[in-house]
Amino acid sequence: MADHPELFRSDVLAGVPHGFLGRRGGRSTGLVAGLNAGLGSGDDERAVAGNRMLAVGAVLPGARLVSVFQVHSPDCITVSVPWADDRRPQADAMVTARPGLVLGVVSADCAPVLLADRAAGVIGAAHAGWKGALAGVTDNTIAAMEALGAKRSRIAAAIGPCIAQASYEVDQGFADRFCADDRANVRFFAAGAAGHAQFDLEDYVAARLEAAGIGAVDKLGLDTYPDPARFYSFRRATHLHEPDYGRQISLIGLA
Repeated sequence: MADHPELFRSDVLAGVPHGFLGRRGGRSTGLVAGLNAGLGSGDDERAVAGNRMLAVGAVLPGARLVSVFQVHSPDCITVSVPWADDRRPQADAMVTARPGLVLGVVSADCAPVLLADRAAGVIGAAHAGWKGALAGVTDNTIAAMEALGAKRSRIAAAIGPCIAQASYEVDQGFADRFCADDRANVRFFAAGAAGHAQFDLEDYVAARLEAAGIGAVDKLGLDTYPDPARFYSFRRATHLHEPDYGRQISLIGLA
């Protein structure tokens, strides 16, 4: 597969090096062929490392990539000094004000969120699966950006490729958990099969960002599940009984 990554950008982050990368391009072969950036997959480590380098080169050539060991938590880490991949701390979001770094989160249905306050020179990246989103991973990322000098009203955020409502069937217990947290969350669920509902993760994450009072929120509206040529999807791989799945990476940096 050719080394030509496909990059999706958001207008609200214009002027900030960033990109949501998909599956196209890259060096991985076989089941996870393409730009697999998942260190936790069973892919060849050299291919994954090469894919991550390709992704950084497409967003901010020469920058140092920093990522975390994602655990579906609400935890956010402030990056002042980069760490090696084999020393990644457990968390699901990062912020920094240090130039020359690129923050990266991987996903395969969960929502990647990239944030920036251009004036303050502060950026953030968050991995928002349903657990982390409900627990407040985006709220914690915004607070950590403020601690570095960002202003909430200037922060812009974009939500990249994630599983869409039409593809995200959940059971009633899942829906009840969200509605117990806030009755208004019923609006993120559409009727589904008996005992089930369809959950809108992207809209839920956007609503949390908007409720936090930031300046702009952009939803790219890209569904990972039905497009195997363009995106990896954990749920699709599970439904197909595949033994492994790839992860796409989303990046934001400071020049």
